[in-house]
Amino acid sequence: MKALVYTGVETLAVQDMPDPRVEDGSHLIKIDSVGICGSDMHAYLGHDDRRPAPLILGHEGAGVIVGGPRDGDRVTINPLVTCGTCPACVSGRDNLCATRQIISMPPREGAFAEYVAMPDRNLVVVPDDVSLEVAALAEPIAVSWHAVRLGIASLADDRLNSALVIGGGAIGVAAAISLIAQGVMDVTLVEPNALRRDYLSAGAAYKVMDPAEIGEKTFDITVDGVGYDTTRASASAATRPGGLILHVGLGGGSAGLDIRRLTLQEITFIGTYTYTAQDFRDTCDAIFDGRLGALDWVESRPLTDGARAFADIRAGKTAAPKIILKPA
Repeated sequence: MKALVYTGVETLAVQDMPDPRVEDGSHLIKIDSVGICGSDMHAYLGHDDRRPAPLILGHEGAGVIVGGPRDGDRVTINPLVTCGTCPACVSGRDNLCATRQIISMPPREGAFAEYVAMPDRNLVVVPDDVSLEVAALAEPIAVSWHAVRLGIASLADDRLNSALVIGGGAIGVAAAISLIAQGVMDVTLVEPNALRRDYLSAGAAYKVMDPAEIGEKTFDITVDGVGYDTTRASASAATRPGGLILHVGLGGGSAGLDIRRLTLQEITFIGTYTYTAQDFRDTCDAIFDGRLGALDWVESRPLTDGARAFADIRAGKTAAPKIILKPA
């Protein structure tokens, strides 16, 4: 099969690779659409030791099952493969499974390829009226859906009137629409890139602003979808007393939190990672029934243009929060 292979820092190449091995209980999926994630970008820049070259990246996939009893099923892929038997899995917190694996990280190759093999339990059928490009958004949206669900359940009071989302990438946009779908209607998203800001402002159900416009306003919930020292500092300042910070981004650094303010103002901080299998299914349901809106904030390119797509994202030249690669 053809695959886009990460071969070294800021280097990607389309290569011939062996077809995936299909084990018992798994299916071969012909990939139709696969999104470029921030974690793929971290690997591309040489910032992720968990993803050493050479490796097929990509874990936000959707496609069609080839062969077997489910031949022809259109599916979106939950890329987290868990054991199903440990205490975390049994308690429904399978995202914390100690032996979890994810495609795009050894030993599992990713979905920037014509085919990928996945266990049956990791596949959700996509209705005929939903495009596979939209279905490929299930994975990044599930990250934010999970974070918002945890956050709302944790607040000690019922003040859920306002939210700030830091970052206009796919995770930030997913957080904004997940907040609205879960009942927080006054949502503001801040994004420093004017190109991205203008793109998101058209028809959005949330407010889109430059970070400098926030001033001293505070919010019930703040979502840091970036995860740098500077954005953690912004989140610390922007959350009201008794409020909540949801830290989803993995940009880098270890500073920025105003621990004194968090302590004195009893601000809750929750770090969240991926999603449970139930969160993934719930996200799919929300996509399929239209609760998350049109989900038209993507740009599609052929897989053969993948290296250019990564370079454009790196240079800040992409207006859309998500680039979808198409192997076919």
